[in-house]
Amino acid sequence: MCGIVGVVSNAPVNQLIYDALLLLQHRGQDAAGIVTQQQRKFFMHKAKGMVRDVFRTRNMRALPGDVGLGQVRYPTAGNAYSEEEAQPFYVNAPFGIVLVHNGNLTNAKELRGELFSTDHRHTNTDSDSEVLLNVFAHELEKATRGAPLHADEVFAAVRAVHRRVKGSYAVIALIAGHGLLAFRDPHGIRPLCIGRAKDGTVMVASESVALEGSGFTLDRNIAPGEAVFINTDGKVLSQQCAEAPRLNPCIFEFVYLARPDSVLDGISVYQARLNLGEALAKRVVSTVPPNEIDVVIPIPESSRPSATQLAHLLGIPYREGFVKNRYVGRTFIMPGQGVRKKSVRQKLNVIGSEFKGRNVLLVDDSIVRGTTSREIVQMARDAGARKVYMASAAPPVRYPNVYGIDMPTSTELVAANRSLEEVRALIGCDALIYQDVDAMKKAVAALNPKLDGFDASCFDGIYVTGDITSDDIVKINEARVGQEEPFAEEDTSRLALPNAQDA
Repeated sequence: MCGIVGVVSNAPVNQLIYDALLLLQHRGQDAAGIVTQQQRKFFMHKAKGMVRDVFRTRNMRALPGDVGLGQVRYPTAGNAYSEEEAQPFYVNAPFGIVLVHNGNLTNAKELRGELFSTDHRHTNTDSDSEVLLNVFAHELEKATRGAPLHADEVFAAVRAVHRRVKGSYAVIALIAGHGLLAFRDPHGIRPLCIGRAKDGTVMVASESVALEGSGFTLDRNIAPGEAVFINTDGKVLSQQCAEAPRLNPCIFEFVYLARPDSVLDGISVYQARLNLGEALAKRVVSTVPPNEIDVVIPIPESSRPSATQLAHLLGIPYREGFVKNRYVGRTFIMPGQGVRKKSVRQKLNVIGSEFKGRNVLLVDDSIVRGTTSREIVQMARDAGARKVYMASAAPPVRYPNVYGIDMPTSTELVAANRSLEEVRALIGCDALIYQDVDAMKKAVAALNPKLDGFDASCFDGIYVTGDITSDDIVKINEARVGQEEPFAEEDTSRLALPNAQDA
């Protein structure tokens, strides 16, 4: 999961891109980068860190031009510690191309071999985004064969990319002197949308909030498999480039990742979370009688809409029981378990009066490793709660995610290979209520009947690209050995994932 943006304008775009990246900061905090183009020359600055730290006044002055793109990075493939893998990536042939990518390629290893042995192209990092850039560059070179570039050749290259590349990818690329290209994988797993400002400036971004927060009007979402080419005059051309596109967005975007004020594929993220709370309320009633719950308390931040709706439907008071320290770094999207060992109590403080002598229902958006939940349950007990119930607006996370979310291996997932009672005992709550998988899908799908389904692979183990086998999952697990530490270690992941309210 990363945040990407591209702009074509008649005025300098460096500040626009910077502002949009701030609005997308929740999608990645490992690194940030911007490329602008003046005439046919690219100007680039990228580094590890948050947007506000990477770009100083001197850096912004060194980014002239009226066309550009940027990215905030959240590492899921390659070397998370390497500054060289900060995006954008650049190749000088053909034409000169820079590219940013949100997603994860599931056949990157095979493609890297093809690039070396067949396409005779060199990649210098372990990043799958650099692989994707070189595949596109090779196919664009084949499509033009030394001739001048037109939109038809660009779309032909994207069609070839779709045939070769597997996995999830929302892409924005800048072709020197020609224009900006945006395209999305045939399943539309990662989001991408387009809009205009009153002066005709065009922006493409991961989430609608980047457009609206920058003064743009959302036009539409880019369709799965579709490519949009914006020439330097701002003319927008588009074409469907996939043979059998299907709209299967990642449901975890709606559960947690996206900002609540965004609209993804026609679905309000905030309304989706309200719907999840409504569905969860039915599960709670079947487990714990509402008269045994004194108060509903969300675990900040993204569980609030679901908790609010649940409390309203059950007629139970809703209270804020935790205050989040916004100035402690969020570490889930930083590489390695070692950086996650700060106590949950450093990130959250309890409002004791909301717990003392009460039976409390804690609502979280999801439970991944479970260690944060365990710590929070203990905090509630220490504050004097009589009973502590835990409800998750998402179903049990049982399977790794291969499409761009750093979801742990099965051995690290608390719900994998454990019964509900075993998970409850590990977390230490008096009752544990999970959302139902089908209910989750129905709750979100009700907001857009045109969806063909979801990628909900971390919940149901069904990988929509159809190329992931049990052997692949074993290889993923083996590749992560030593990178993460076991369940017994303290983990602040659920508090450290990027939250829209903090962005």
